Amino acid sequence: MGKKAKSSAGKRKAQERKIDKATLPPPPPKPEDEVGSAKPLDKPALPGSGFKVLGEERYDDGGVADLSLLIDLEDSVQRRKRGENEYFTALKADLLPRATRGPMAKMTRREQKVSLAQLLFSEDDDCEDKGPSEVYVEQTGDEDSATLRHRADRLAQARAALRLSLLLREPACASLSLSELCKRKLTQAGREGAVDALRCADKALEIAGPGFWDSDEVQLEAEDTQIFDPKYEKNATSPGLANPTTLKLLPLRVSQLCMRSALLQRGNALAALGREDEARETYEKVFPILEGEPRCARVDWERHSLHVNIGNTYARVGNYEKADEYYKIAEALGSDHINEAGGSEDDGRSMILSAKRSRAFALKKVGKMEEAKALMAEIIKQKIADDAAAAKRKEEEAAAVAEMANVN
Repeated sequence: MGKKAKSSAGKRKAQERKIDKATLPPPPPKPEDEVGSAKPLDKPALPGSGFKVLGEERYDDGGVADLSLLIDLEDSVQRRKRGENEYFTALKADLLPRATRGPMAKMTRREQKVSLAQLLFSEDDDCEDKGPSEVYVEQTGDEDSATLRHRADRLAQARAALRLSLLLREPACASLSLSELCKRKLTQAGREGAVDALRCADKALEIAGPGFWDSDEVQLEAEDTQIFDPKYEKNATSPGLANPTTLKLLPLRVSQLCMRSALLQRGNALAALGREDEARETYEKVFPILEGEPRCARVDWERHSLHVNIGNTYARVGNYEKADEYYKIAEALGSDHINEAGGSEDDGRSMILSAKRSRAFALKKVGKMEEAKALMAEIIKQKIADDAAAAKRKEEEAAAVAEMANVN
C-alpha cells in the first residue's frame, strides 16, 4: 500500500483522484452480446439512410456498428481488462496508452481513435480506389506524376495509421492498417510491390488469428525506411484477436472482420505475383466467414468482389469458361438488387457493369477480340445511361427536399 497523505493539500489531491461510481457510465456489454452490423435494424439509422435487407423489412446500418467494434471508441476492451475503477482512475490520470508526442500530443485517447478512424476509412472525392469494389486491377505503369504522388500519400497514411494503432494498443486497427498497406502497396507499385504487400497481409492475418504475433515485427511495417534483419528471431507473444485469452475481452466478430479484409487483400497480392491457385484458395476462405451476414448492398459488394476476383484468376490463365461461371454469380448479385424488394438499384447496376468489364477482359485474354469489343461498347452505353438516370434521381431528390423546406 502507498503512503497516506498527511497534509491538507495531499489529502485534497488524494480525494480528487477517487472515482465517484455514481458518475460512471454503464459497464460495457458482454463480448458475446456484441454482434455489430450482423444484426439488421428495424428502422433506418437516419431518415433516408441505410439499405433495406433483401427480402426483409429490416435495414443495414452501413457497417457503423462494425466500425464501432473495430475502433472501440468506448474502450470496452480496456474497461473489461482493467475493471471499472482502475480504468477510470487511469483515464483521469492520463495513464492509458496514447500518442504523447507530435501533433496529436494534446489530443485525448478518444480523439486519437477518431483520427485513426479517419486515417483508415476516410476517402477523398478524387481517390482512385474510392467505392465498395475490392476487385484487383493490374497496374498499367503509365500513371502521371500527380497520381503517383497521391498513391504515395495514401501509403503514408496507412503507415501512420499502423503507428497510431500500435501506440494505442489496438490490435484490430493494426490488422486493418496492415490490410490497407497491402492494398495501397499494390496500387502504388503493382507486381513490384506484391512481395511487400503479401508480407503485410500475412501479418494482418496473424493479428486476426488464434495464435500469437510479434509487435516489434509489425512495427517495422510502419517505418518509412524498412530494414529487415534476416537473423531476427521472432518473439510472438501478443495474443491474436481469435486467441482464447483475447476472446474473454472482445467478440469473435472483431477477428472475423479483420480476417475478411486480410484474406481478400492477401488474395490480391498473390494474384499480383501470378500465384493464381493460391489466390483463389485465399479468396474462397472468406465465404464461410460471410455466411449469415445480411443480404445488403454493403456485404453483397464484398461477395461480388470475391467472385469477380476468383473469375479473374481463371481468366489470367486462359480458362474463360470457368471464369465466366464466377462472373455470372457476380452479375446475379447485382440483378437481385435491381429486381428484388429492398435492393439498391444503383449498386446492383454497378455490380453488373463490374462483372461485365471483367468478362470483357477475359474474352480479350483468350483472343475473342470481337466479342470483347462488342461487350465494352455495351458497357459504355449502359454506363452513360446509368449515370444519366442517377443524376436525374439526385435532381428529383433535391427538388423534393427544397419543396419540403418551402412548405415548412
